[in-house]
Amino acid sequence: MPSGHIHQDTSRRPAGPRPLAPIPFDVEAVFPELAGTARTTTLLYPRAGRPGPGDSSIGGPLLWPADEPWPTCAEPDHYKPLHAPVGPDPVAMVPVVQLYARDVPGLVFPTGTDLLQILWCPLVHEDDQYAANPRLHWRNTALTAADVADGKPPRPHIAEQDYVPRPCTVSATPAVEYPIWDLLDGLGEQLGERLEAFREERGFGYFEVATTQQSKVGGYPSWTQPRDRPDCSGCGTRMEHLLSVTATEPGSGRWLPLDERNPSQDQATTPSWRAEADPAALDTFGHHMYLGGGGMDFFVCRTCPNTPYTHRYDR
Repeated sequence: MPSGHIHQDTSRRPAGPRPLAPIPFDVEAVFPELAGTARTTTLLYPRAGRPGPGDSSIGGPLLWPADEPWPTCAEPDHYKPLHAPVGPDPVAMVPVVQLYARDVPGLVFPTGTDLLQILWCPLVHEDDQYAANPRLHWRNTALTAADVADGKPPRPHIAEQDYVPRPCTVSATPAVEYPIWDLLDGLGEQLGERLEAFREERGFGYFEVATTQQSKVGGYPSWTQPRDRPDCSGCGTRMEHLLSVTATEPGSGRWLPLDERNPSQDQATTPSWRAEADPAALDTFGHHMYLGGGGMDFFVCRTCPNTPYTHRYDR
């Protein structure tokens, strides 16, 4: 890619949000205890593709300044499971997330920025939740695009493939969701029997159609384990959930986009929570990182200068 030129093939970018089925019941009417807990999230729906540095993506090439060295990790605790420890030898980080403000209206950017990038070291770190070690950047594309790198970052000489995503386009899709593990503040126990009775009566469960555990921006963290919400080390306030990169993408059910459903199913009579994916499209779903079966949740503090961030590995 020539210096100073952003490669952006708009023919490869998804055409806006994906069409979704409506939630099949009024959550707050059936469970009044959940009144006011709805949150807007932006589902990303990563699909295998060929994004360029000028595209929002998961695992795609980044818009990277030519005069900024590519980040490496030399932490003494990183190692590849079942292999000899690699020690402090620097390992090139891999691109994980790139989101442009124009593509994700629900993402709040710090003043003066319009591009979010996340990379991580593709090795397990003992002192970092036994997970990849991430790094987050907020950028101003008007400044970054003046002189950009060639779009071919160095490849890590060793990596745990579970932390190396395949290049995916994203389709930012707004949706409303309700809490998952956040119910555990006494409310989950209180609702337990009613949630089970509801499933038996309706044929689908609250967690299947009202909560999401897929790659997304905002909303609730995609907990698969009891929650671990971080507080800011600077000011002590509870940090805001920024986004989640998860191992799972829906291949069936209510959160499967309408345009990816199996065409052999009768769309008029198949309930949204029983829909199956088009087999021809299924291989394109997701970034192919297992992430221990869970995912990585990112949090920010918008009170402190420079928008400090942290993460939680949920597996």
